[in-house]
Amino acid sequence: MYLDIIISLLKIFIVTSIFFVWVVRYQNIVKEFGEYNFPNWFRDIMGIIKLSACLMILNGNPYLIIFSATILASLMLAAFFIHIRSKHTLLQMAPSFSLMCASFILGLYSFNS
Repeated sequence: MYLDIIISLLKIFIVTSIFFVWVVRYQNIVKEFGEYNFPNWFRDIMGIIKLSACLMILNGNPYLIIFSATILASLMLAAFFIHIRSKHTLLQMAPSFSLMCASFILGLYSFNS
């Protein structure tokens, strides 16, 4: 019972974090991707993939949750390595690392359910 509550909170954390960054703070994303010299189309594709993965998590289907959690964990791992390559502080790396871990835990839980 408590594990179900924790997993629900994990889903809320993942979805609200990604929504906040990619919708509410979108101008920050534009600036950040510009600093990395990524093209605009790449930034937009990443946003579409991440927001779509959030919708799959909210769907509740365990197979979609595993799929979306795997996608998000992979993208967050890539983001973490980009932060390392850019020599960012640990504080700047924390969001991608925490979302990677949360996505991994969610996917693992859904796989074992």
